[in-house]
Amino acid sequence: MADYLVLTLDVADPDVQTAFWCGALGYEHTGGVGHYRMLTDPSGKGPKLLLQQVPESKSAKNRLHLDVHVSDQEGEAARLVALGAHRGERVDEFGIFWITMRDPEGNEFCVCAS
Repeated sequence: MADYLVLTLDVADPDVQTAFWCGALGYEHTGGVGHYRMLTDPSGKGPKLLLQQVPESKSAKNRLHLDVHVSDQEGEAARLVALGAHRGERVDEFGIFWITMRDPEGNEFCVCAS
């Protein structure tokens, strides 16, 4: 069993993405070197998020994405748009709905009900 989980996200601009994801998740930028930025949950409950600057641009749908669970989906979607996200469609499946979103570089994530 793993000691902890780190999710790594390829990005073009680690500074812009650090500001976005810290604001989006309530995480803290806890360090970095070169083309890496480490973001951590101050409560210690969530996985770490490592932003890795890469030279190539995003070219297809993410194979892994984050689902952000909140009590107020519409309010959270609006807050994330104000931080630089792009809102997609509302998906309703099996009586559950979520809002598809993209971060400032187009990486997909969803806003889901808690």
